[in-house]
Amino acid sequence: MKKLFKSLVIFKLSLLARAVVHRYQPKIIVVTGSVGKTSTKDAVATVLSKRFFVRKSEKSFNSEFGVPFTILGVENPWNNPFAWFILMKNALALLILPNHYPNMLVLEVGADHSGDLARIMKIATPDAVVVTRLPEVPVHVESYASPEAVREEEFSPAYALPADAPLIIPADDAYAIENAKRMPVRVISYGVKEDADVQVSHIGFYEEEGKVAGMSAHVIVGSEGGKIFAKGSVGITQLLPLAAALAAANAFDIPFPEALQVLETYEPPPGRGRLLAGKNNSVIIDDSYNASPVAVEEALGTLKMFPKAKRRIAVLGDMLELGRYSVAEHERIGALADESADIIVTVGIRARACAAAPKNAEVLLFDNARNAALALSELVREGDAILVKGSQAIRAERIVEALLANPSDASKLVRQEKKWKQKA
Repeated sequence: MKKLFKSLVIFKLSLLARAVVHRYQPKIIVVTGSVGKTSTKDAVATVLSKRFFVRKSEKSFNSEFGVPFTILGVENPWNNPFAWFILMKNALALLILPNHYPNMLVLEVGADHSGDLARIMKIATPDAVVVTRLPEVPVHVESYASPEAVREEEFSPAYALPADAPLIIPADDAYAIENAKRMPVRVISYGVKEDADVQVSHIGFYEEEGKVAGMSAHVIVGSEGGKIFAKGSVGITQLLPLAAALAAANAFDIPFPEALQVLETYEPPPGRGRLLAGKNNSVIIDDSYNASPVAVEEALGTLKMFPKAKRRIAVLGDMLELGRYSVAEHERIGALADESADIIVTVGIRARACAAAPKNAEVLLFDNARNAALALSELVREGDAILVKGSQAIRAERIVEALLANPSDASKLVRQEKKWKQKA
């Protein structure tokens, strides 16, 4: 009965969203992929807002519920019947009354099961698609026949593009490059490879007042070059969304200097490599939003290279939805963590497999985030760099909150809404 009710709600939401798109005819930019979608969506929306009236997906609302919410311009009503009534009322008002509706929508889309993106594409057909990385072992793989099936699903919005429409892809992703060759679209690549249309190089940390303040890189588009900055966040993955945004600016004829200037206002979203002041004069790398093997691998690389750290602590929660790849990937991540950290802290049953490989690092095992938070509060000391990463269900943000030097910084963390805080 519950499943039937959910299907009915999705059907009504989709119907209303399609009707709104049909009436107002906004340009639709779809952001898809396995890693970095929300950061990329935010950066693309930032740069396009210079020339267009843009609405973007809030947070990572990328499902059959989230995409219609964005199109209709409403918040998630959760289980509030009155809020659902207001949602329907506002949606009908969009269709009946004159409205100043955005002329561009930047929509993040995600798939948990086969066919999810095909259903979303029926709601909003893209005018441009931005693809993020499609790794060898993607998240949600346990719900698919193979990793290839996940990559195919995540790339599939590109197949809905009209001829000559912009397809923006990572130059460093072989799967995206190979698929794009078969399509009659305008391909614009971004990444660290020398042949990328938006080429990123000279990547490094930058400091302010003697402390790491973020990442910087040189970027070249055609004959023009400049600097990009990921302020307050660290990791190569924090710079690639900026490169994708510059590719989007190029696709929509926004001059390079203008796009660079606009991107100075961009700030990476919470829980994505964000730098926070920790207890006892430590530094927290808050990457607690989610975790997949490729994202954890990138984060550990950042921790390994983080300057001036006296000790490096990797707090690694379960990576979920990996199915038969779970044990092997957790063990592989454990071996990488042993090369990157002095102390490895695992959180969750699956993450215990990370302890199988380490030979050099000290390893601490915890069943849940609350217990890990209590222990780490006593463990951290001056000069520590602490990476915190785990899948959403682990609630790794609780560990970050316990380690903050300034409790008021909790407002900068992920999942601080009342509904999330009430969850166990």
